[in-house]
Amino acid sequence: MKATGIVRRIDDLGRVVIPKEIRRTMRIREGDPLEIYTDREGEVIFKKYSPIGELASFASQYVDTLNKICSMSVVVTDRDVVISSAGVPKKEYNDKKLSEDYESIMDGRSLYSCNNNKIILCDGASGYVKYAMPIISEGDVIGSVACITNDENVSIDTHSTEAKLIQTAASFLGRQFEG
Repeated sequence: MKATGIVRRIDDLGRVVIPKEIRRTMRIREGDPLEIYTDREGEVIFKKYSPIGELASFASQYVDTLNKICSMSVVVTDRDVVISSAGVPKKEYNDKKLSEDYESIMDGRSLYSCNNNKIILCDGASGYVKYAMPIISEGDVIGSVACITNDENVSIDTHSTEAKLIQTAASFLGRQFEG
């Protein structure tokens, strides 16, 4: 664990403020859920909570199936990192931090298609995003599903089977979290 040198007091309601610099570095936004852990030495640890992370094994099976049956390179992300992937080098993608451009795709809350706009999913990745759809649960974006390609001259059709499969996967995963 890394010490920051920042000290904060707990107020009379039991609240503690996480400094802006740490929130920015850790990509913690207002309203983001945090898990609280304790250890035997009395340390309290806050960790960003990822609902999609709880479905990692299921998401992995889902993308493996899409890859095997449809020959698509597919990834599932939470708001910050790639959770599971198939058809792409796992070391290049899994657990890698998402690019800022890709985060803006998720904030768009609708189907993204590249249309000659080459956006990479995460730094160091070799392919770029062909289609992406945010995973929305109870009105909140909790992650995304994306189709990755290495083809420089790809034709895009938002009515294509690939686009529909990406939308279906995102919708299905989003519904797994609704009451």
